[in-house]
Amino acid sequence: MKNSVAKFITRTALIAGLYILSTLIVFPVASGAIQFRISEALCLLPLVFIDAVPGLFIGCLLSNLITGCSPADVLLGSVITLTASILTFFVGKMFKNRWLKVIIGGLFPVILNALFLPLIWLLYGAGSYVYMLEVAFVFIGQTVSVYLLGIPMYFRLEKLKQKGRL
Repeated sequence: MKNSVAKFITRTALIAGLYILSTLIVFPVASGAIQFRISEALCLLPLVFIDAVPGLFIGCLLSNLITGCSPADVLLGSVITLTASILTFFVGKMFKNRWLKVIIGGLFPVILNALFLPLIWLLYGAGSYVYMLEVAFVFIGQTVSVYLLGIPMYFRLEKLKQKGRL
C-alpha cells in the first residue's frame, strides 16, 4: 500500500513539474492575449494515469503563479484544467477504442479552455469582439498542443504501460 501511495505522489509531482517546465520553455507566449502552451499536450495523460489529474492542476496553478498571471487567470485557468482533467479521465474509463479516447478526451481541454479562459477578458472590460478573438486564439493553441503534440505522447505511454514499463 505504501508503495502505491509513494508512486502516486511521485507521478503527480513529476507531471506537475513537466507541466511547469514545458510552460516555461515557451514563456513569452505561455500567457497573455495569444497563448500557446506545449504543456497542454500533457492534458491527455489522464487517459493513462489518474495521477495526472492532480498533477495537471498543480502544474497549471504553479505555472500561472510563476508566469505572473492575474489572480483571475490563476484561479480560472487552474479550475478549467482540473475540470478538463477529470472529464478526460472518465472518457478513458468509458471508451476502449484508443482513437475515440484521444479524440473525445482531448475535446475537454480544448473546448473548456477556449470557451472559459477568455472570460477573463470580459471580466476586465473587453468587448465581445475581443472575447471571440481570444476564443479563436486559445482554440487553435489548445488544438495544436492537445492533438498534434499530445496524441503521439499518449500512444507511446499507452504502449509502455501495456508492456508493464510504467
